[in-house]
Amino acid sequence: MKINFVDLGLMAYSEALKVQKETVLKVKDGRLDNTLFFVEHPPVLTMGRRAERQNILVSDEILAREGVELFNVERGGDVTYHGPGQIVGYPILRLEEFGRDLHQYVSNIEEIFSRLLKNEYGIETKSDKGKYTGVYIDSRKITAIGIAVRKWISFHGFAFNVKTNLRHFDWIIPCGLADRSVTSVEKELGHEVDFEQLKGLTAKYFSQVFGAELIQRKLQEVYDGQN
Repeated sequence: MKINFVDLGLMAYSEALKVQKETVLKVKDGRLDNTLFFVEHPPVLTMGRRAERQNILVSDEILAREGVELFNVERGGDVTYHGPGQIVGYPILRLEEFGRDLHQYVSNIEEIFSRLLKNEYGIETKSDKGKYTGVYIDSRKITAIGIAVRKWISFHGFAFNVKTNLRHFDWIIPCGLADRSVTSVEKELGHEVDFEQLKGLTAKYFSQVFGAELIQRKLQEVYDGQN
């Protein structure tokens, strides 16, 4: 199976959300193949379906002064942060082609980062098989997961902290979990890492876990090649 793979680079959250929604419609209608987007966002907070405003610890005025936008979105989960140095992935997939099982889909995403971190860096991780999704090193979350599904087409996805400014997480109670902290690859290793290399590794392990070949293309190439 082949999946279009598009690296959007640094893109405003509002623009990427528009790209996602347009792609969902095209994939649903059969005008576009399954597609995986990677993107970095300027600092932004997003609130999922379970989000509570009390989990944002600063005022709207402070967020505005810092240039941080706030979005209410249809994914699962509570509040989370996106920013530079974070690999954000948006798989737009026909889940009927991947088992039509939401729990397995989320588990597959977790498996990507469990394998990557163990095989490449010797870092052992765990996932919470109960109420909360994501990948943890002890109680420190390194990958957040929040998905949405429309007529069995997935969108939204994951946020992998590589060289993220972790101080920005002080603005929120991440995912509403006050008893857990947030970490990054660089924090765990204690040194800088090559961000582009981590993108490549994330794509590699995504391909392995989902049993698909990623075809790297530009966004316009994908849209121009639609049926």
